[in-house]
Amino acid sequence: MPDGSADQWFDDDAGPVVRPYAMTRGRTSHAGQHRLDLIALVVAEAAADDPVWDATLSPEHAHILGLCRARPQSVAELAADLDLAIGVVRVLIGDLADDELVHVTRPVPPAELPDESILREVIDGLRAL
Repeated sequence: MPDGSADQWFDDDAGPVVRPYAMTRGRTSHAGQHRLDLIALVVAEAAADDPVWDATLSPEHAHILGLCRARPQSVAELAADLDLAIGVVRVLIGDLADDELVHVTRPVPPAELPDESILREVIDGLRAL
């Protein structure tokens, strides 16, 4: 269009208003982030039911708590449900963990799992009884 009206953006066309780094207050990592594996489960604590938190938390924090109240959620599921980057979700979960509103159940690393041969020996020993 010659008058330049095609270059104007309206609210719906502008996309998301809040950038991810604004949600995390410019932080790109959290102190406990290295422990937040993609399959780590996030569970809401009983303290999260206090109505005071609803007024003080950001919408993203409240959304995470709402999802985790229904059932435990993995970090990857939360990122998908919130449509946010994993790094942003890890920072938000870290904030909630610091406030003791959620706890994170981490998967056992494969190196710490017992060897299969030991498990077979235990089973054989139990069958011999």
